Amino acid sequence: MEKNKLGNTSILVSKLCFGSLTMGPLQANLSPEEGGNLLLHAFEKGINFIDTAELYETYPHIKHGLSHWQRDQVVVATKSYAYSKITAEESLKKALLEMNTDYIDIFLLHEQESQHTIRGHYEALEYFIRMKEKGYIGAVGISTHTISAVKASLSMNEIEILHPIVNKLGLGIQDGSIEEMLKSLTEAHKLGKGIYGMKPLGGGNLLKDFQDCFHFVLNLSCLDSIAVGMQTTEEIDVNIESFEGKELNQALLDSIKRKNRKLKIDFWCEGCGNCIKTCRHNALKIIQDKVIVDPEKCVLCGYCSKSCPHFCIKVI
Repeated sequence: MEKNKLGNTSILVSKLCFGSLTMGPLQANLSPEEGGNLLLHAFEKGINFIDTAELYETYPHIKHGLSHWQRDQVVVATKSYAYSKITAEESLKKALLEMNTDYIDIFLLHEQESQHTIRGHYEALEYFIRMKEKGYIGAVGISTHTISAVKASLSMNEIEILHPIVNKLGLGIQDGSIEEMLKSLTEAHKLGKGIYGMKPLGGGNLLKDFQDCFHFVLNLSCLDSIAVGMQTTEEIDVNIESFEGKELNQALLDSIKRKNRKLKIDFWCEGCGNCIKTCRHNALKIIQDKVIVDPEKCVLCGYCSKSCPHFCIKVI
């Protein structure tokens, strides 16, 4: 798979980035060995870029994959909610130890919302920058679900990498449209910032149109790479074929379609009830301040996800 330069950095990444959240405890709950073997399959197929986060609990899976591959042939990006020197140091040590690596290629402040949250986490950012100077980190940046954070990064040269939500409907963007997001990302890319998108399938809600979704993000010149969650070798193979513009293997497609999908409400749901108002199938209700799904009524349309202000709802 062809490699692209990530902005003005010297980091070369495959256009398809392996999003590791979906194979970990928060979704598929694969064992470290199972997840590591998936990564090895991806490496063999030409994917060299992994996205993870402290929250995902997939460091052991990545450790397994890296232990069977040449470390300098893989780019690892991770994220942390660190806000101070102490918490940033803890996050870096945890990442290095649990992935058994001497360095992290990309370290991001996780889910930044605006200039105010970046300012509130700036002590951690400063620590990561110092660790970059010492060789423990290759590049620093932010992940975000907002246009405001992308705009805030435009005047901050120290933010080298952006990891924003980008999909054709703008699902998950908290403060505007996909058109507005792309306008800001285009500005960021012109400034030399590396950009790899997240959630091109809208957290699984756009799976039925995955080819159109991939076509949309692959034709955006502001994206150097796109992170896609993958849980099986079949998904890896089909996604690679899609990214390379090849004719898709029908047997692989059929295998993926047979997978039993479900609607997942993530643990940070606040029970606001917006999704319940959206669902025309009466498949959602609130029990003990959390949204619960009735699988007998849910048709996996994914419409409810668009109404969630915290992007808690995904089809997996």
